[in-house]
Amino acid sequence: MEMLRSKWVAMAASIWIQCASGASYTFGIYSAVLKSTQFYDQSTLDTVSVFKDIGANAGVFSGLLYTYATSNHRRGRGGSFGGAGGPWVVLAIGAIHCFAGYFLIWASVTGLIGKPPVPLMCLFMFLASQSQTFFNTANVVSAVENFADYGGTAVGIMKGFLGLSGAILIQLYETVCAGNPAKFILLLAVTPTLLSLLVMPLVRIYETSTADDKKHLNGLSAVSLIIAAYLMIVIILKNTFGLSSWANIVTLVCLLILLALPLLIARRAHRDPMVKTVPPDYSPLINSPKATTTGDHSSESDSQIEAGMSENLNLLQAMKKLSFWLLFLAMICGMGSGLSTINNIRQIGESLRYSSVEINSLVALWSIWNFLGRFGAGYASDALLHKKGWPRPLLMAATLGTMTIGHLIIASGFQGNLYVGSVIVGVCYGSQWSLMPTITSELFGVRHMGTIFNTISVASPIGSYIFSVRLIGYIYDKTASGEGNTCYGSHCFRLSFVIMASVAFFGFLVATVLFFKTKTLYRQILAKRLHHR
Repeated sequence: MEMLRSKWVAMAASIWIQCASGASYTFGIYSAVLKSTQFYDQSTLDTVSVFKDIGANAGVFSGLLYTYATSNHRRGRGGSFGGAGGPWVVLAIGAIHCFAGYFLIWASVTGLIGKPPVPLMCLFMFLASQSQTFFNTANVVSAVENFADYGGTAVGIMKGFLGLSGAILIQLYETVCAGNPAKFILLLAVTPTLLSLLVMPLVRIYETSTADDKKHLNGLSAVSLIIAAYLMIVIILKNTFGLSSWANIVTLVCLLILLALPLLIARRAHRDPMVKTVPPDYSPLINSPKATTTGDHSSESDSQIEAGMSENLNLLQAMKKLSFWLLFLAMICGMGSGLSTINNIRQIGESLRYSSVEINSLVALWSIWNFLGRFGAGYASDALLHKKGWPRPLLMAATLGTMTIGHLIIASGFQGNLYVGSVIVGVCYGSQWSLMPTITSELFGVRHMGTIFNTISVASPIGSYIFSVRLIGYIYDKTASGEGNTCYGSHCFRLSFVIMASVAFFGFLVATVLFFKTKTLYRQILAKRLHHR
């Protein structure tokens, strides 16, 4: 039982919850049955989908709840949160949201309850997708607190598994639900709820760490890459050749075995002696020293910035900082244009006359590229910070600059452009989801991190609405002239993606400004790390 009270088991439990919490990514599976049973037109279905995006990204309440649930139970001598508070409170509320929202949607689709008005269905969808923010907040913030020295890697793992969760849930759908979307909605109500309720007591925050933290985090990283590679192979096989029902069962069993591997990593890590203890409320990412500079004199304004950033700021205090708005603006450009790409990738493929098999492969593989970005950016940013001293906003700027190239490739319309462009945009889009929370913790502190990074995450649906509805949708409707308001040819989306390339480049410039504004802070972070070793 002692092994169960370790941060490695907490990490494994969080990974399992993350694997089931991305139900919002599977909307395309059941959107058709929702549309037909509720007699929606496309505009009404899109409205319901907007509330899904808002619910999955607007996690301010979950952040506030996390802060409240843990504020009176900060790390004690026992090494973990005690009493009634802790991350499990947030997970429990998320489970309630998940079951209530998806159960009511399922009841509406199957006729168990009367056809609800559209605003009420939007509320059901918002409630269901809000569960993702509760699961995500509890798992990500507790991981950062448990692995303060390697917050980027920890966040990358958590966000990476969330990115894979859509593909994992679709494997469940194809095996358990036998192609029945209504049953899948019930599965979404039950599976994440039961899983989170079963393992949430294991998700705690601990103040101890070992000299081999990085080694075991690398082990978890290797497991995540193996699972991603396995899912990619299965997706390609299914979309290319098709698999029988018994083959689906075999692939699902193999997937579940792979998902048990984090527990083996936790068991191995538990055997390592505890050789280092982090003092209460200490995080080398937050408590930057009031260090004196040697041979490099910062300006007075820089000194004032560092003094403010070295504290645990709440949301209102953080919003008074220019760095908050620079980060928010960069995320509108990066997350918004990336989400708009996946939202329209099917229509882009159809306009370029890709086959349905090719389009399905592109949609399914997006989760893999998304994962690689989330995991890779977290891991790489830690490595570059530790070994080279490079601030994380520099990597954010690099990924936004690369995303610019991806949008231009999609706009070009050359043969196979969507394959190359979707990989580049998918990886760069996913990277924002691991870089942003980690940078948030470094600039504004861990104590209110959940509230602050969930507020910044609202940039994703805002950007998606601007670029999907007001840009891509508007230009497509103006360009379309075929039967059924359709458009074929590279010109259908060219202008939209040239504009989005410009937006991504603007995000690159904003992230570059953030890099120069915070590089002194990151020098202090690195000095603090070296001082405590």
